[in-house]
Amino acid sequence: MKSLIFKFSTVFMFAGLLSAQTTDPVLMKINGKPVLKSEFEYIYNKNNSNNSLDKKTLNEYVDLFVNFKLKVEEAKAQGIDTTKSFVNELAGYRSQLTKPYLTDAKVDDAVLKEAYNRMQEDIEVSHILIRTTPNASPDDTLKAWKSIQTIAKRLEKKEDFAKVAKEISEDESAKDNKGYIGWISAFRTVYPFESMAYNTKVGTLSQPVRTAFGYHIIKVHNRRNTLGEILVSHIMCFTAKDDTAKNVAAKQKIDSLYARIQAGDDFGKLANQFSDDRGSATKNGELPWFGSGRMVPDFENAAFALKNVGDVSAPILSPYGWHIIKLIDHKGLAPFESMKEDLQSKVKRDERANLGVKSFVAKLKNDYQFQVNANSVKDFVNLLDTKTLSDSIFQAEASQLEKPLISYAGTTKTQADFAKYLKTSTSTDKTDAASIIDDKLSNFAEKELLAYEDTQLEKKYDDFRFLMQEYHDGILLFEVSNNEVWEKASKDTVGLATYFNQHKTDYKWEKPHFKGRVISCKNEATFKAAKAIVKKSNNDSIDKYLRTRLNDSIQYVKIEKNLYVQGDNKQVDKQIFKSKVPVVADKDYPFVFISGKLLKSMPENYIDVRGLVTADYQEFLEKQWIEKLRSKFNVEINKSVLETVKQN
Repeated sequence: MKSLIFKFSTVFMFAGLLSAQTTDPVLMKINGKPVLKSEFEYIYNKNNSNNSLDKKTLNEYVDLFVNFKLKVEEAKAQGIDTTKSFVNELAGYRSQLTKPYLTDAKVDDAVLKEAYNRMQEDIEVSHILIRTTPNASPDDTLKAWKSIQTIAKRLEKKEDFAKVAKEISEDESAKDNKGYIGWISAFRTVYPFESMAYNTKVGTLSQPVRTAFGYHIIKVHNRRNTLGEILVSHIMCFTAKDDTAKNVAAKQKIDSLYARIQAGDDFGKLANQFSDDRGSATKNGELPWFGSGRMVPDFENAAFALKNVGDVSAPILSPYGWHIIKLIDHKGLAPFESMKEDLQSKVKRDERANLGVKSFVAKLKNDYQFQVNANSVKDFVNLLDTKTLSDSIFQAEASQLEKPLISYAGTTKTQADFAKYLKTSTSTDKTDAASIIDDKLSNFAEKELLAYEDTQLEKKYDDFRFLMQEYHDGILLFEVSNNEVWEKASKDTVGLATYFNQHKTDYKWEKPHFKGRVISCKNEATFKAAKAIVKKSNNDSIDKYLRTRLNDSIQYVKIEKNLYVQGDNKQVDKQIFKSKVPVVADKDYPFVFISGKLLKSMPENYIDVRGLVTADYQEFLEKQWIEKLRSKFNVEINKSVLETVKQN
């Protein structure tokens, strides 16, 4: 039911549907409150669009629109718009609607396309890492920077990259792989590493790049068009680094299994029975789909070397053990549009997630002439110099500051505002006072600018204003209609009965109906007992007595209660409608009798046709309600303005 109400509130996220008008005349007044022409035009044309199944003329729609607005006015009169549930629901809708307006859509789209373009190409890389944490002190950061610069100079002198990586890289795996990572694609590494790799030419070294792990120098060995993704099964035999006996046994086992596969044994059954990778063994060795960079290089290279579905590799050795791999399926990169939703999901979990917002905030700063009082910032740096953000002394001293701190769009935020923000945001990955305050001020400014911009959306964007008005009115419409018509009709049994009795002839039947029970019994004794109970009991208590008196741990009697026409039930057809179609008795409940009455032309009471009566009664209440609202609230329509409404 609620979805029907939101016919007026369907979300069409498009900008500039109606351009801002220099004049927006009042089309009508409901209870003295103006409704502008632009709002009516927007809703009329959207709900009366080319794909609408129920087009209305302009005058017909005016009538519907007035009724809609009258109900909204009644909801306000009842105070529904002040309830906590209404306020929270509307705020939830607004939170979702604002997102496209509070980011740089061009940057967001560019980020998605950049990721998709990178996914079309794999890059083979090695790296050297000098570790430093995101919250490293300036001294530690400088030390790491000097170390990576020293390494860069050694490499410029043509020292062997693999040798230097094994000797000095702080990536623990470099001792074994000499810095070699293998093939990567988008989202396979942290974003700064990925970007530097994709922007470095084959056969060259990157400039040092900092990530959350430290400083890297990347060597790009090769590029290739993406191999797509493959689905494989494998059989695995674990090996151990310093256990010769185990490794020999693993090799013998894998060779034996490979021989059996070549002889025609079923790969899946062998994987299920003998693979040491029990996680995949229970699925006949099947692994999830994977592309470049998701598996160790030895396994990945062997898997992608398989050309045809069903091909099986010879045993190959990875750092974890021996594998036999079978190719199940292969797929290329899907088109951008079909991957867009998945890309958006991945971007949200990635460092590039906030690029659109950052770009948008930069534009806001320019548009709103954002300024920072440098001296006010220094006050915070000086207070924090020997303290932490969570230090109660720092918080107490900061709360006493009162100077202007930032200004934008005629708005000023003071040091006191920033101090309140710092109390709620004490975690940081920075270590020196200046960096901490600079980082927190940036976040504070972003928060304030976005909050301010949120308040301007209705003024800037007609489509947003109209959508919010639709949601506002749509929620009120649902609640007040539910109270006045839908729920009221369903619970008003006296009203339903009265309405039915006054309109009985509207519910005449073309075919006779049988109203009653089909009672199936397990044996003859139960059959006789059930008949006796039915004969002595009143209609309302029959079901209860049959179940409580005849059933125990075993169900001796089954009851089916309904309103039947011929063709609904074979037993009813035979015993009531005298059908000659043979009936095959239920072998578990072979004794059957019928109890009830035949209604030849119309229902006995409203319960027999409750759904139909309820719908008609709701329509009756709706008409009464509209008449009441039209007498309660004044409606004025400007006919001359109505004549200028544009119709798509």
